[in-house]
Amino acid sequence: MASTFRIKLKPDYFGNWVFSFNLINKMETYFVYILHSQKLNRFYIGTTDNPENRLIEHNSIKYEDAFTVKGIPWELILVHPCKSSKNAYSIEKFIKRMKSKVFIQKIIENPDMLIDIEENL
Repeated sequence: MASTFRIKLKPDYFGNWVFSFNLINKMETYFVYILHSQKLNRFYIGTTDNPENRLIEHNSIKYEDAFTVKGIPWELILVHPCKSSKNAYSIEKFIKRMKSKVFIQKIIENPDMLIDIEENL
């Protein structure tokens, strides 16, 4: 069974975003993640095979025209490992289709909802 992680991080002394996903099964290599920007008071949902690098990309100006540039700094709130990249994209699409901040907050409070969503895709 996949484990979902709620994560609340701060940059280290050098400003690097540091965290570890050692508890995640090596077979599960694709993730759905939820970011939050205090500046915009908004959430961002995405998928990736490397949550640590993706957070760094969101908090840089690597893609100048991207929506997330407006919300820097972003905070990684939740990471959910998926059975496949297809499942990760389906979960991301499902959450975005809900268009609900309240729904996202419920997922953060009860991450097991993502397991149920994935099983019913």
